[in-house]
Amino acid sequence: MITGILGKKLGMTRFFREDGEAVPVTVLQAGPCVVVQRKSATGDGYEAAQLALVESKPRRHATKAIQGHFSKAGLAPMRFVREVRLLEGGGDTKAGDSIKADLFQANDLVNVTGVSKGHGFAGFVKRHHFRGGAATHGSMFHRAPGSIGASSYPSRVWKGERMAGRMGAARATVRNLEIVQVDAEKNLLLVKGAVPGPQGGYLVIEKVS
Repeated sequence: MITGILGKKLGMTRFFREDGEAVPVTVLQAGPCVVVQRKSATGDGYEAAQLALVESKPRRHATKAIQGHFSKAGLAPMRFVREVRLLEGGGDTKAGDSIKADLFQANDLVNVTGVSKGHGFAGFVKRHHFRGGAATHGSMFHRAPGSIGASSYPSRVWKGERMAGRMGAARATVRNLEIVQVDAEKNLLLVKGAVPGPQGGYLVIEKVS
C-alpha cells in the first residue's frame, strides 16, 4: 500500500465546520502523480515507490540520464520526483500507476515535508528569538548576542552555538496535521494549520502510520 503523494502549496484560507467553528487550513494540490520506479526489498533493500508530480508544463532541458530513466516507464521527464514508503509489500504498485488525492480521507493525519521560506542572513533576535538587551537608560546593548564562549576553559566557541547566519531555505517537516476536507475531483486537500514553504512550493504528503 502506498502511503504518500507529491503536491504543491496553493495558499491558506479558513474552513467552517458544521458546528460553526472556523479552522485555519492550507490548501494543497495533491497529485496527480505517476509511479516512475518501484523499489523492492529483494532488489533495493527497502520497499518504496518513486513518484513524479504531473504538471501542465513539461520539464525542459532534461539530461540524457533522466530521459532514459523516465523512458523505462514510458513517461516524459518531470520536474519533481521523490520516493514514498510502501507498506506490507506494496501490493501491486508498479511503474506507470497513477496516484491521486483519493488516497486520503477526511480526518486522516499526515506529515507534510517541504523547503521552508528563505530569509537570507538573519541576526540573533530574528533567527533564534533572543530577547536582546534594554532599550533605554543608555544601554548600548540592544540586539547583540552576549557571550558566545567561556573565558578560561574551554576557551573556544562550542559547535552549534546559536549565532547570526542563514535562516530558512531548509528541509522542514510538520507532523500530525489533520485533513479537514478532500476534493478528489480537483486533487485538493484542506489541511488544518500551516505547512512549510512559499506559495507554489513543492511538498511531500505522507500518511501517519
